[in-house]
Amino acid sequence: MIFDPLSNKVICCAIEVHRELGPGLLESSYQASLAHELSRAGIRFVQQHPMPVVYKNVQLDCGYRIDMLVEDQLILELKAVEEMLGIHEAQILTYLKLAKLKTGLLINFNVPTLRQGIKRFVL
Repeated sequence: MIFDPLSNKVICCAIEVHRELGPGLLESSYQASLAHELSRAGIRFVQQHPMPVVYKNVQLDCGYRIDMLVEDQLILELKAVEEMLGIHEAQILTYLKLAKLKTGLLINFNVPTLRQGIKRFVL
Protein backbone atom coordinates (compact mmCIF):
# COMPACT_ATOMS: atom_id res chain seq x y z
CA MET A 1 0.00 0.00 0.00
CA ILE A 2 1.43 3.36 -1.04
CA PHE A 3 -0.09 6.20 0.97
CA ASP A 4 0.90 9.65 2.16
CA PRO A 5 3.55 9.74 4.95
CA LEU A 6 1.07 10.44 7.77
CA SER A 7 -1.24 7.61 6.71
CA ASN A 8 1.77 5.29 6.51
CA LYS A 9 2.87 6.19 10.06
CA VAL A 10 -0.64 5.63 11.40
CA ILE A 11 -0.92 2.31 9.57
CA CYS A 12 2.41 1.19 11.07
CA CYS A 13 1.05 1.98 14.54
CA ALA A 14 -2.20 0.12 13.78
CA ILE A 15 -0.26 -2.90 12.52
CA GLU A 16 1.73 -2.94 15.76
CA VAL A 17 -1.51 -2.92 17.78
CA HIS A 18 -2.96 -5.73 15.67
CA ARG A 19 0.26 -7.75 15.94
CA GLU A 20 0.14 -7.46 19.71
CA LEU A 21 -3.60 -7.97 20.31
CA GLY A 22 -4.85 -9.87 17.27
CA PRO A 23 -8.52 -9.91 16.24
CA GLY A 24 -11.49 -10.51 18.51
CA LEU A 25 -11.51 -7.63 21.00
CA LEU A 26 -13.83 -4.67 21.34
CA GLU A 27 -13.22 -1.52 19.30
CA SER A 28 -12.45 0.42 22.50
CA SER A 29 -9.46 -1.85 23.22
CA TYR A 30 -7.98 -1.16 19.82
CA GLN A 31 -8.63 2.57 20.10
CA ALA A 32 -6.89 2.80 23.49
CA SER A 33 -3.95 0.76 22.23
CA LEU A 34 -3.67 2.78 19.03
CA ALA A 35 -3.74 5.99 21.09
CA HIS A 36 -0.78 4.63 23.05
CA GLU A 37 1.15 3.78 19.87
CA LEU A 38 0.42 7.17 18.25
CA SER A 39 1.64 8.93 21.42
CA ARG A 40 4.82 6.86 21.41
CA ALA A 41 5.39 7.84 17.78
CA GLY A 42 4.94 11.54 18.58
CA ILE A 43 1.82 11.83 16.43
CA ARG A 44 -0.79 14.34 17.61
CA PHE A 45 -4.40 13.15 17.76
CA VAL A 46 -7.74 13.72 19.44
CA GLN A 47 -10.02 10.85 20.41
CA GLN A 48 -13.81 11.05 20.07
CA HIS A 49 -13.58 14.42 18.33
CA PRO A 50 -17.06 16.05 18.18
CA MET A 51 -18.42 16.44 14.67
CA PRO A 52 -21.31 18.93 14.52
CA VAL A 53 -23.72 19.15 11.63
CA VAL A 54 -24.26 22.56 10.07
CA TYR A 55 -27.83 23.01 8.93
CA LYS A 56 -28.85 26.32 7.35
CA ASN A 57 -25.88 28.06 8.97
CA VAL A 58 -26.73 26.67 12.41
CA GLN A 59 -24.23 24.37 14.08
CA LEU A 60 -26.03 21.39 15.64
CA ASP A 61 -24.47 18.93 18.04
CA CYS A 62 -26.07 15.67 16.92
CA GLY A 63 -23.77 13.42 18.89
CA TYR A 64 -21.44 12.45 16.04
CA ARG A 65 -17.86 11.68 17.10
CA ILE A 66 -14.83 10.93 14.97
CA ASP A 67 -12.95 8.02 16.56
CA MET A 68 -9.61 9.77 16.04
CA LEU A 69 -8.58 12.98 14.34
CA VAL A 70 -4.87 12.79 13.59
CA GLU A 71 -2.73 15.91 13.14
CA ASP A 72 -5.91 17.88 12.27
CA GLN A 73 -5.84 16.29 8.82
CA LEU A 74 -6.57 12.56 8.92
CA ILE A 75 -9.78 10.92 10.13
CA LEU A 76 -9.55 7.43 11.59
CA GLU A 77 -12.70 5.40 11.89
CA LEU A 78 -11.98 2.20 13.81
CA LYS A 79 -14.03 -0.97 13.70
CA ALA A 80 -13.90 -4.47 15.15
CA VAL A 81 -16.56 -6.12 13.01
CA GLU A 82 -16.93 -9.40 11.18
CA GLU A 83 -17.46 -7.66 7.86
CA MET A 84 -17.16 -4.09 6.60
CA LEU A 85 -20.44 -2.77 5.28
CA GLY A 86 -21.44 0.10 3.06
CA ILE A 87 -22.67 2.00 6.12
CA HIS A 88 -19.12 2.06 7.51
CA GLU A 89 -17.84 3.60 4.29
CA ALA A 90 -20.73 6.08 4.23
CA GLN A 91 -19.89 7.06 7.80
CA ILE A 92 -16.27 7.99 7.08
CA LEU A 93 -17.20 9.76 3.84
CA THR A 94 -19.78 11.82 5.75
CA TYR A 95 -17.23 12.71 8.44
CA LEU A 96 -14.74 13.79 5.77
CA LYS A 97 -17.37 16.00 4.18
CA LEU A 98 -18.54 17.53 7.48
CA ALA A 99 -14.96 18.14 8.66
CA LYS A 100 -13.91 19.48 5.24
CA LEU A 101 -10.92 17.11 5.22
CA LYS A 102 -9.54 15.09 2.34
CA THR A 103 -8.18 11.87 3.82
CA GLY A 104 -9.53 9.15 6.07
CA LEU A 105 -8.70 5.59 7.05
CA LEU A 106 -11.29 2.99 7.87
CA ILE A 107 -9.54 0.30 9.91
CA ASN A 108 -11.18 -2.98 10.89
CA PHE A 109 -9.12 -4.83 13.51
CA ASN A 110 -11.25 -7.99 13.38
CA VAL A 111 -9.31 -9.57 10.50
CA PRO A 112 -6.52 -12.17 10.40
CA THR A 113 -4.09 -9.72 8.74
CA LEU A 114 -4.60 -5.99 9.26
CA ARG A 115 -3.79 -5.22 5.63
CA GLN A 116 -7.17 -6.82 4.80
CA GLY A 117 -8.92 -4.43 7.17
CA ILE A 118 -7.58 -1.08 5.93
CA LYS A 119 -9.38 1.10 3.45
CA ARG A 120 -8.25 4.62 2.55
CA PHE A 121 -10.63 7.35 1.43
CA VAL A 122 -9.68 10.55 -0.38
CA LEU A 123 -12.16 13.27 -1.32
